[in-house]
Amino acid sequence: MNALAVLTRYYLRATFGSRFAIVFGAVQPFLYLVLFGPLFNRSGVGSWAVLVPGLLMQLGLMSAGMAGFSIVIDQRFGVLERLRVTPVSRVTLLLGRVLKDSVVLLFQAAAIIVTGYALGLRAPIAGVLAALLLVTVLSVGMASLSYTAALTIRQELFAPVMSTIVIPLMLLSGALLPMSLAPAWLDVVSRLTPFRYAVEALRALFAGSYGSSAVFWGVLVSLVFVIVGVAAGTNRFQRENA
Repeated sequence: MNALAVLTRYYLRATFGSRFAIVFGAVQPFLYLVLFGPLFNRSGVGSWAVLVPGLLMQLGLMSAGMAGFSIVIDQRFGVLERLRVTPVSRVTLLLGRVLKDSVVLLFQAAAIIVTGYALGLRAPIAGVLAALLLVTVLSVGMASLSYTAALTIRQELFAPVMSTIVIPLMLLSGALLPMSLAPAWLDVVSRLTPFRYAVEALRALFAGSYGSSAVFWGVLVSLVFVIVGVAAGTNRFQRENA
């Protein structure tokens, strides 16, 4: 546990030492919020309480989905090789990175929510806090899979491959537009991804519907996704360093 805390602090210091990286990671959802949000709110498609949860999912997918890029850089400069010879367990090496990514995401998501309130969002604080927790937990699974991909595919392919995967997942989740507007076949495809359920849970929490089936399924699917993601990441780290 001590090694995990030390590693997490190390990664956090390195990340927060470059505030540009933190800000840049939230630029896209922030632009959607400021430039697309007023149009979305006036269109009749949905309200701020529909858009902001979707943007949190977009942030989680983009930020955690590209988290593995840091390990690509570490591989190039030999940092990962030096960590391999330490007595720290491979699971700790993974979780230290993942926890850092979750903390960064939490700060970015909080900034998006504060801006949303300034623009007209009205949502119960309890629901917003629960949604922040859900997004943060979900990011653990996504970041773990991102690191798994970074250690599995060739370094130069990581960015284009992950972008190709993450963007369709974001669109299928209904983050930008509710999937209730989609044709039947697209609605079915979206339900095959865990992020559709997470988005619906986030929107239910923002609406204050804490006991709804959307929240139940969103939490359940997210927990399963996290377990699978961390298991895959742990297995890959152990094989990489065997």
